[in-house]
Amino acid sequence: MSDIDDLRNKMEEVTLKMIELLKTRTDIAKEIGEVKKNIGKGVTDEIREDILRRKVISLCNSIELDESIATKFLNFLLNESVKVQSNNKQTHLSIFLKAKSLEAQGKKIIHMEVGEPDFLPPKIVKEALEEVFDKGFLKYGQAKGMPVFREALAKYVSKKFNVDVKEENIIVSPGARFSIFTAITTLLNPGDEMIVIEPAWPAYKDCALNSGIKVRTINTTLEDKWEPSLEQIKNTINPNTKMIVLNYPNNPTGKILNEKLQDDIIELAKKNNLYVLSDEIYSQYAKTSWKSILSYNYEKSIVTQSFSKSHAMTGFRIGFAIADSKIIEKMAKLEALCLTNVSEPIQYIAMKALEADTSNNTNTVQNRLDVLAQKASEIGLDFVIPDGAMYLFARINQEGFDGVQFANSTLEKGLAVAPGEGFGDYKNFIRLSACQNEDILIEGMNILRNIMSESK
Repeated sequence: MSDIDDLRNKMEEVTLKMIELLKTRTDIAKEIGEVKKNIGKGVTDEIREDILRRKVISLCNSIELDESIATKFLNFLLNESVKVQSNNKQTHLSIFLKAKSLEAQGKKIIHMEVGEPDFLPPKIVKEALEEVFDKGFLKYGQAKGMPVFREALAKYVSKKFNVDVKEENIIVSPGARFSIFTAITTLLNPGDEMIVIEPAWPAYKDCALNSGIKVRTINTTLEDKWEPSLEQIKNTINPNTKMIVLNYPNNPTGKILNEKLQDDIIELAKKNNLYVLSDEIYSQYAKTSWKSILSYNYEKSIVTQSFSKSHAMTGFRIGFAIADSKIIEKMAKLEALCLTNVSEPIQYIAMKALEADTSNNTNTVQNRLDVLAQKASEIGLDFVIPDGAMYLFARINQEGFDGVQFANSTLEKGLAVAPGEGFGDYKNFIRLSACQNEDILIEGMNILRNIMSESK
């Protein structure tokens, strides 16, 4: 017994030493975060991380340690650094909350920071609200969603995207965000890696970070019209890579991938046995040719959709995911644990909303986006004409420009915009939302023009 006790004591000593070193490393990460903040540098440094990753693998080879264990441990350490350096990160939601606080104090704010359509849900939604009590959709239900609703969704998706989707391929969630969270959390394990193409909606990274998943980012540029290169993606994939996230039409740029590149990305995912998580909630607002990931019939794909954008039902919190039935079962287990089930009355209302013609919503948003682009061009903002969605992602070419500081200062002038920093390392960008009527958008852009003129 003395031998095993000695070994256990040694293991405890090593473990405690590792904890001490973790504290030292965390303190250094905080200092680095402060320096990055002061010099305007983003939180994640992919080049530096890659150099460290290669050093770790080299060390593993020399000391005969399984590199998959070491790199997963490295990913844990890198994620902890990201967490301590992201405490004060500001996104469109933080600006939105500040704007709502100012409105509560009586200040008028033009909201161009969030993607919340100002028009009402379809009229049939109001009628469904009135009748749901009598219909009896008021009870506990399946975690995956009411069978009658999932069947309706399967038919709706099959017809809309010209695919063959069954009820077993659908899970209903409280907004697409929760489907994204459950997909990442149930399909990946701590230490696994996930590829995100930036600029990107921040929730992908946040969900991964919360679950111990390491995000590897592919940075795209305005100069390349927000197009990722296949080579970039190939070079990022390693044995720990388990998923790639796609979001087209993209939030915040409005980018739609050309079909050949999208085909190649899916082939690359298949070759490397990756999950493909495709957020397609802006598909209704595609202005150019767009192809759903569902059309590839890839068994490791997960597609998310929502009623928030297409049906202007943001407050109802209702979305869904489409995937292979085995994936749906995994997601349903977590959803049952967290929610029991999505509210039956809301599911019924969303099911009735499927009957509505929402084509006018598409025309409305696209017209507003055209107005926004025209005004942005007049002001002299640097941007790529969006292929879809409901946003303009614009660079402001002023020396020392900081999107976070700018977004906070415009609130005082009655205008809310989203800082580019929330979507990746894009400090000198802002995102403008085309979710107000044309007159309000023009008023907001005039405020923006005046602010920019004053700061020259």
